[in-house]
Amino acid sequence: MRAVRYHQYGGVETLVVEQVPDPHPGPGEIRIRVAAAGVNPVDWKVRSGAAREVLPVDLPAIPGRDAVGVVDAIGAGVQGVSTGDRVFGLGGVTGATAELAVLSAWAHAPATWSDEEAAGAALASVTAMGGLKALGPLRGRTLLIEGAAGGVGSAAVEIAVAQGATVIGTASERNHEFLTSLGAIPTTYGTGLAERLATLAPDGVDIALDTAASGSLADLVAIVGDPTRVSTIADHANAQRLGVHLANAENDSTLLAEAGELGRQGRYTPRIERTYSLEQTAQAHADAERGHTRGKIVVRI
Repeated sequence: MRAVRYHQYGGVETLVVEQVPDPHPGPGEIRIRVAAAGVNPVDWKVRSGAAREVLPVDLPAIPGRDAVGVVDAIGAGVQGVSTGDRVFGLGGVTGATAELAVLSAWAHAPATWSDEEAAGAALASVTAMGGLKALGPLRGRTLLIEGAAGGVGSAAVEIAVAQGATVIGTASERNHEFLTSLGAIPTTYGTGLAERLATLAPDGVDIALDTAASGSLADLVAIVGDPTRVSTIADHANAQRLGVHLANAENDSTLLAEAGELGRQGRYTPRIERTYSLEQTAQAHADAERGHTRGKIVVRI
């Protein structure tokens, strides 16, 4: 099969398209013929070596953790899925940016989602849901999402709105119209946030989710008044010190099925900023590294 690989840690110039051996699913896994794969911050952090202390990989490695495609091989013990089914899901830390990929968690992809949208759904949705579930029931509560225009943030906005929360999202002004389209009340981040929130939510903010790791975690605790009502998916350094919930992305088929069902209902549509070809994966990584992405970046296989 054709795949993108890097043979050493480094910059985007290490990414090459080449022929590699086909992967095979083990017990509890499936293999898909990939239509598109997501590009996530963890991909370039792993590739660059920045995450090697916590996420070491065997080199050469294929970047990518989430993808969508048609099932073409099924491992021992797998039930509820058949060859030919269109699914989206998650594999290991690496392996998705290829013609074939092995998944350990998956769900049927809604017909309402394009391949690009489904490719951007898996990691963003399970990460967003992990951060939201740590905060308890959402219905009737006012939720602040820091970094609401990014891949995880935009997923969290739609999922929280679908669950009955009033959502206020921080983003740069260029993304305010985008947040409004998702169902959030937009505001800018940074200095003066507490004062802006006092106007937007005169009865106060109940809970907060940090997706940005911009150094604002202590401010979020002060805004909601209790560290147990704040969660972060990004600020590992300060979460334990401040006593807030730290949510890590889990390869959880149940969460993926929940996201898929919201997609079928038209209540969650992954937002895609840009799509690249397999040969343009280096450009996709460079784009992701620059940050300030509105929604997700996807590689079409």
